[in-house]
Amino acid sequence: MRSVLRIMAGLLFLAHGTQKFLSFPQGERAGEAWALSSPGHYAGIVELVAGLLIVLGLFTRPAAFVASGTMAAAYFIAHAPQGFFPVNNGGDAAVLYCFVFLYLVFAGPGPLSLDAAWRGRKDV
Repeated sequence: MRSVLRIMAGLLFLAHGTQKFLSFPQGERAGEAWALSSPGHYAGIVELVAGLLIVLGLFTRPAAFVASGTMAAAYFIAHAPQGFFPVNNGGDAAVLYCFVFLYLVFAGPGPLSLDAAWRGRKDV
């Protein structure tokens, strides 16, 4: 189940990056990352690269560490100033991503991962 959690969280995270850079899926954030000075640009890069690595289970711990930190920063920069409660300030997804990825830093990617295949272990 750890592998399933990693893959699903990674796919959802990756979708944020593809929306920002590839305008897929269409939505209010589509294409916004092309503005190089925007915080969305840097977050989009992390979402694309770390999201793909997390989905594949490749370099999972460092990718999850960077993704977790990015989501913590996103919460405190973009959401916390709008109010205390994440459900009211729109930051609930950022908080959830932050802690799921922090869990993966310590728990590892699970057995269905390139990290596990590379190391030849069942429980990475």
